[in-house]
Amino acid sequence: MLSLGFMPFIKHFQVFPMESTIRIAIQKKGRLSEDSLSLIKECGIKFSNGRSALKTKAGNFPLEVFFLRDDDIPGYVEDGIADLGIVGENEVFEKNKEVEILKKLGFSKCRLSLAVPKNIAYSSISYFNQKNIATSYPRILSEYLKEKKINAVVHEISGSVEIAPSIGLAEGICDIVSSGSTLLGNGLKEVEQIFQSEAVLIATNNLSEEKEALTRRLLFRIDAVQRAKQNKYVMLNAPNNQLGKVVSLLPGMKSPTITSLRTEGWSSVQAVINENDFWQVIERLKKAGAEDIIVLPIEKMIL
Repeated sequence: MLSLGFMPFIKHFQVFPMESTIRIAIQKKGRLSEDSLSLIKECGIKFSNGRSALKTKAGNFPLEVFFLRDDDIPGYVEDGIADLGIVGENEVFEKNKEVEILKKLGFSKCRLSLAVPKNIAYSSISYFNQKNIATSYPRILSEYLKEKKINAVVHEISGSVEIAPSIGLAEGICDIVSSGSTLLGNGLKEVEQIFQSEAVLIATNNLSEEKEALTRRLLFRIDAVQRAKQNKYVMLNAPNNQLGKVVSLLPGMKSPTITSLRTEGWSSVQAVINENDFWQVIERLKKAGAEDIIVLPIEKMIL
C-alpha cells in the first residue's frame, strides 16, 4: 500500500489517462495537410511529425494524429478508428459516410466545377445532355445532374481528370478548382460551379463522454484561433471633442478601452475590429479625426 507522501507525485504525473486520448485523422500530404497541422499547432498542441510517420502523439494534450489519404478519412471516422478528422467537405459529401460535421475551418477553400474545352461555345447546362463527363466525384455530380434534369454519362476516374476531353473519353469534366490555372493549362474552361467546399472538422457518431469532453476542449481552442484570425487589435489617438463619434464607429466586442493622454484634450482608444469590416471602419475613423492608428494581429481571442 502506497503511503500518502507519494500522492502529490502521482497526481502530478497522472494528467491524461490512456483511454482518454482522442484520435484525429488528417491528410498525410498536400496543402490541406499543412493547414491542418498549422491549426493544431496554433491551438498550442505540440507534436513531432516526420515525413514518413503515419501517426504521432502530442506531448501536451491527449491527442493522437493519424496521417491518411483524404478520401479514406470519412470512412475511418465513421468506423471509429479515428474519433475526429479534418477533411474537405467535398470528400465528406462524396463518400456519404455516417459522420457529423462539427465545424467549418475556413481554409482549403475550393469548388467543384464542370469544365469543357475552351473552344466550345457553351451556353447552358443543357450542353451536357447525352454527353460524357469524367470525374472523381460521381455521387456529387450525379445528384447535381439529376437536380438539373440533365441526362449524361458519368465516367469515374481516380486522377488526371483534365486529360479526359483531349483523349476522347469525355466531352467535359467535373473536378476540384482553386485558381483555375490547371484547367487553363489543359485547354479547358470552367462553365458551372456545382459545389463549394472548405476544410471541416468531422466526428464519429459514437464518441464516449470522455472523448466528447476532449473534443469540446479542442473546439474551444480552435474557436479562439479562428476568432483571432478574423479580427485585428487597433490602437488610435483621438481628440476629445470627436471622441463620441470615433467610439460610435468602433464595433468592438463590448466597448473600447479609453485612456487619457498626457497631451491635453486627447485620448487613446483601443478596440477590436473584424477583418471583413476593417478598411471601411479605418477610413471612417480617419475622417472622424482619429490619428496615429496602430494595427496589431491577435494570437488568440477568447470570449
